[in-house]
Amino acid sequence: MLCGQCGRRMSVRYTGNGTTPSYECTQVHKQQGGRTCQFVRGDAVDAAVVHLFLGALQPAQLEVSLATLEQIEEQARQVERQWRLRLERARYEAELARRRFLAVEPENRLVARTLEKDWNEKLAAVEKLEREQASLSVGAARRLSPEERQRILNLAEDLPALWHAPTTTPAERKQLLRLLVKDVTLTKEATTIRVALRWQTEACTVVAVPRPPRSCDARRTPAAVVERVRVLAGDHSDHRIAERLNAEGYKSGRGGAFTASKVQWIRYIHEIRSGCPEGPAACVQGRRGDGRCSARAAAKALNVDVSTIAAWCQSGRLDGLQATPHGPWWILLTPEVIAQLRKPARRRWQKRSSK
Repeated sequence: MLCGQCGRRMSVRYTGNGTTPSYECTQVHKQQGGRTCQFVRGDAVDAAVVHLFLGALQPAQLEVSLATLEQIEEQARQVERQWRLRLERARYEAELARRRFLAVEPENRLVARTLEKDWNEKLAAVEKLEREQASLSVGAARRLSPEERQRILNLAEDLPALWHAPTTTPAERKQLLRLLVKDVTLTKEATTIRVALRWQTEACTVVAVPRPPRSCDARRTPAAVVERVRVLAGDHSDHRIAERLNAEGYKSGRGGAFTASKVQWIRYIHEIRSGCPEGPAACVQGRRGDGRCSARAAAKALNVDVSTIAAWCQSGRLDGLQATPHGPWWILLTPEVIAQLRKPARRRWQKRSSK
């Protein structure tokens, strides 16, 4: 791994009981006392590199690569033939210059010196061409046999299973990667990590990996849950909202189930007003969004005492809801219930005289 900011090699650390890798560039900090260039969580980066590696070894990709290899081999053979022809031409001219020098009469010293100089120049040209050919390392291109081609394609089909096999060690996976991958350069950007993978052929593949969310963002309530609470808050109590969210499969920021207190906290943070409060004091009109009224409002509508409303709710004569034991009652009054249970006049108890 190379740092995309300073180009230095990055070191690796393991967190989460040694299971999650992280790549950091601390060379400037160690050598010059400066700031750490980058600190990148590595599990998503490793997954992206493995995906590119296994994708490059797919049979279809290998077919293209093998065809390209054949073209490169053919070009290498053509270049080698051109070098061979150039050397043959230079050696022929050197041999021709040698024969001319040997054929001159010794008395013709001026002509002999000229022919000898020409011979030496031809020999120097041959030596120069041989050195250039050796420096270019143009060798005979080797063609793959059909059996070798089929073995490579079969290996590509078995490699993903081999890679994910539990018997394959991390050292063996690294050894496989080094066969194709030369290095990987990481650059942390605003929302992504730029992964530039350089292959052994010097070709480069660039992908963008989303940055892992921060701890606060990972624990934040999803926006879909907040919107759902906003919709349900008009005619559902906090307990009913929690039950609906759990039934619909929503999860809290930490992945747990919803409770009334969690829903209340979400409403408080996002300033969502409840149309079905649990306390009667929060409902000035005495009637909630779900159509239920408080015990005091029900007593007034039925011309009875509040204690009578509580007794009727406990006995089942009234459809009442109580969020917590000894908590306030919220009653569903229909015209039929009012016509059946309403008293002509409310009975008032008079205080006994002490005399």
